[in-house]
Amino acid sequence: MSPRRSAFLRGLFSALPFMLVIAPFGLLFGVVGTEAGLNIVEVMGFSIIVIAGAAQFAAVQMLADNAPTVIILATSLAVNLRMAMYSASLTPHLGQAPVGLRALMAYCLVDQTYAAAMIDYEKNPHQSPGEKIAFFFGAVLPVCPLWYVATYVGAQVGTAIPPEFALDFAVPITFLAMIAPMLRTVAHVAAAGVSIALSLALAFVPYNGGLLVAAAAAMATGAWIEAWTDRRRAT
Repeated sequence: MSPRRSAFLRGLFSALPFMLVIAPFGLLFGVVGTEAGLNIVEVMGFSIIVIAGAAQFAAVQMLADNAPTVIILATSLAVNLRMAMYSASLTPHLGQAPVGLRALMAYCLVDQTYAAAMIDYEKNPHQSPGEKIAFFFGAVLPVCPLWYVATYVGAQVGTAIPPEFALDFAVPITFLAMIAPMLRTVAHVAAAGVSIALSLALAFVPYNGGLLVAAAAAMATGAWIEAWTDRRRAT
């Protein structure tokens, strides 16, 4: 078996467990979208064009609350700012790929594909760029297509899904499963702590405005602690 094929299969198998949460997550968004008044084309447009579950939920909720467009866009941007950090950390591994391929990887960059890729790249640092690209797309295969299909099914079935199925469990479980293993430094833990504390403390702010403050404060906290740590190591 060629190294690239082996890397692709390794990426595929590493992302398979995410299917357990991607399916209910997508179903839930399809249900929430239709309940918010979106038609099937609009719901699928969200999942295919945006392909960012947390931002989609935030945007649909605020659309249902008739929030101003500027607030909806700002909140969605704040929720998705982590993608910029994901991209920066993946650049040393995937930055040598052709522009078109990088654009496709950027589109497929979601929490699950990032988590799987970074864990593998750290475990196998001597892979060739081609192997790393193959692993990334292997991780994409069980995640992105299932997100589209689950969203469609949720939008079609809608309220026919019994409430006792509690599909909303998928949202916190997904993020806990991905974030917990990544909290490896003081900066990571501090940023997570600040974001949680401020999100709860500012829950009263209209249109989820507290999330914007919490996200900015968490990133500033993490950056400051990392800079402070680097200065201490240099002395």
